[in-house]
Amino acid sequence: MTTVAIVVPFVWLAWLVLTEWVPMFPLNDLAPGNLRNRLVAASMNYPIPLLIAGGVALHQTWSLVTATVICGLVIVGHVQSWWLPYFGVSSAAQRELYRTDYARTLKILPTEGRDVVIDVQHMVVGVISVVMLVTTLTATLTA
Repeated sequence: MTTVAIVVPFVWLAWLVLTEWVPMFPLNDLAPGNLRNRLVAASMNYPIPLLIAGGVALHQTWSLVTATVICGLVIVGHVQSWWLPYFGVSSAAQRELYRTDYARTLKILPTEGRDVVIDVQHMVVGVISVVMLVTTLTATLTA
């Protein structure tokens, strides 16, 4: 399980890199106007899976716990960024970011009456995030 817990964060990172830099409309919308937002997101998000994979690879109690906590924070961030806004708890900044960067992307959830709707690319991020948490937590509990 430790090997899987090390690999999953790299899968998460690969998905982010793929969807943030390779044009695949309507899965993503890489309009030139959102380059700054993508660079900011990359600088904030890309180190996270490296810390998680590194924490699991070190296989020390403190590093495994830290990796698990970081995974938990990833889930909290995902819920705060996508699911709370979908259910009506969003800031003006979230609505504007959605309008400029994600309004045209592929969605499977109902959009009517919603200011922010999670798109497929971020649903995949959410699924991988949950898998990352489960595998990291399993590696931590079996250490």
